Amino acid sequence: MSSPIQITVSPVSGSRQLSTFIKLPRRLYDGLPGYVPPLDMEERDLLSPRKSAFYDHGFGCYFLAWRNGVPVGRISAQIDALVLRQPGPRTGFFGALDTVDPDCVAPLLQAAEAWLKTRQVERIRGPWTLNSNGQSGIMVEGQNEIPMISTPWHPAMLGDAVEKAGYARAMDLLSYRMETGPAAEQANQLPPRLRDRMGNIRMRGLRMDHINEDAEILRDIYNDAWSDTWGNVPLTQREVQGLLKALKPILRSEQYVLAEVDGEPAAIALVVPNMFDVAGDLGGSPSPFGWLQLATRVARHEFSSARVVLLGVRKKYLGTALRAMLPVLIIDELMRRGHALPYRTIELGWVLESHEGLRALIERIAPQPYKRHRMYEKLLA
Repeated sequence: MSSPIQITVSPVSGSRQLSTFIKLPRRLYDGLPGYVPPLDMEERDLLSPRKSAFYDHGFGCYFLAWRNGVPVGRISAQIDALVLRQPGPRTGFFGALDTVDPDCVAPLLQAAEAWLKTRQVERIRGPWTLNSNGQSGIMVEGQNEIPMISTPWHPAMLGDAVEKAGYARAMDLLSYRMETGPAAEQANQLPPRLRDRMGNIRMRGLRMDHINEDAEILRDIYNDAWSDTWGNVPLTQREVQGLLKALKPILRSEQYVLAEVDGEPAAIALVVPNMFDVAGDLGGSPSPFGWLQLATRVARHEFSSARVVLLGVRKKYLGTALRAMLPVLIIDELMRRGHALPYRTIELGWVLESHEGLRALIERIAPQPYKRHRMYEKLLA
């Protein structure tokens, strides 16, 4: 398909074009204020059909936009079988939307829509790369803040261009920055003997010699906690075990917080070190010396920031005091463990704008979100 300004959009074909698709954002955004490229290796793990766990239960198509033989934009269209089981309109997704040219956005979205329509999709929603357990949203605020692992970066114009293409805002995803140290600990100070009054609550970390078992506990609690939540897709066993396996070289026991109530797993949080701290100055494709630098930094755990990527409390505690207090206790535990970890800041996100209870808890410590990613949707006739 083409537009009057000679932009053409075509499906990705072959390994060379797939490599172009994966590397395109860092080529497009190079030099833009605030942009730091992720490692190509990480992006390949996210997008390659041979590597991504999404393709165990989903399928999709990648598209490139071209002008005069030069790639100027990209998008994915995908369908997740786990989502098709959910009630409501038959929903497909777009994702991996990247360009610096507003004129590219409508043709790219039209290509994704056409692909989804032929598969009887009634509603398109995104961007998700590749579903809600991956990278989510278009960054509409926070382009000049510190880059964070698994968080997409976009130029400020992109959200407006999506809306001009006929898409409505569906949900904002908020990220908060929590500074570690005495001031944050004071803001989250708990009443004396609170844990004792809440019952038999025990906190423990990741058991590196039982990582698959702890991965399954994490998956079980997270899926239970977030079922029926806007946009949620349940985590599969392979996705969680693959996540912890991939993160094992940079994981420490303290980054996994499991709250047990009367000996039963009740709430969970997983904190992931920010790879941009150790790889951000090496470019997307480091030199051999760059890889050596990266290995040394990882071995020394030279991270200064981290992100809470998974947080959940079992649904059985809805309507109880524990439902409100377990997240407070987990954040308190993270701060306690902060004395053993080098992180000066911890990002809490994404938080749905509609999740007022969790926002109120976080905003006691970090009053305002410092990044905002936006989800869009459109009904397909």
